[in-house]
Amino acid sequence: MNIRHLEILEAIEETGTFTGAARKLHLTQSAVSHAVAELEQEARTALFDRLPKGACLTQCGMVLLEEGRGILNACRDLERKLSHLEENTPINVVSSITIASFLLPPILSRMKSLFPEIQINVRVVSANTSMEILKRGEADIAFWEGTEPQGAFRTIPLGVYKLYAACVTGYPLPEQPISLNWLCRQPLLLREPGSAIRDTFDSVLSLAGQRAYPVWESVNSSALVKAAEAGLGITVLPENLLADSLRKKGLQLVEVEGMAMENRMLAVLHKDKYLTRPMQIMLENISSSTL
Repeated sequence: MNIRHLEILEAIEETGTFTGAARKLHLTQSAVSHAVAELEQEARTALFDRLPKGACLTQCGMVLLEEGRGILNACRDLERKLSHLEENTPINVVSSITIASFLLPPILSRMKSLFPEIQINVRVVSANTSMEILKRGEADIAFWEGTEPQGAFRTIPLGVYKLYAACVTGYPLPEQPISLNWLCRQPLLLREPGSAIRDTFDSVLSLAGQRAYPVWESVNSSALVKAAEAGLGITVLPENLLADSLRKKGLQLVEVEGMAMENRMLAVLHKDKYLTRPMQIMLENISSSTL
């Protein structure tokens, strides 16, 4: 038995005759009769009562058709989806925490407006972990902060963001210029080791012979902003994540001598990866946008 047998069984039931079924399926009547004979031989029972003016399903025929309708409907649904298979294939995205906080949402919002039915799965992790996930093949594209990764990768620049130290308005700051040594002796509210933000800050300190001993470490930048606003210490975060609090005068920037920091943002994918049409459009949008 195959799908064509079930289609013929259904067509005879709907039209009431072998001739009608042949016309509906664009087959010859002999092809329909031959298929029914094959099916009845396989089932070892009659599936139709041959009547003077047509054909009627036997009880066994009705049972078989009822069981087969689910298969027929599933196949028809799959046929409808076949021409839009790429649009119905999920895109797996992994992103660093910072990029997911302000850059990724508008990118994915544009994708959903172009492909309303597409499923986009997102994992938000530390920058280093995001690249490991991409290398293992568990993501189609990674949004990453830092230098271009080594290996067979394609990268698309997304822009840069600057890092600043910030504290609550009224924090007791020394006379300018403020040194890195003074900053390291303050209660620091920092992102976790392995994050791009923390790695950049630690690199700046290391080059100056300094080291950070934070009183807070968090994967949540908003928590660090709130802690700084509460006067618990000084945080180091991207300008985008500090902007709202700076505008409301909850925080002020701390200008530290010799602490110019920025991180590059990149979209990264395997160089030889097959790109579905939605993926191609996503990359075209990223490449043509000023982010």
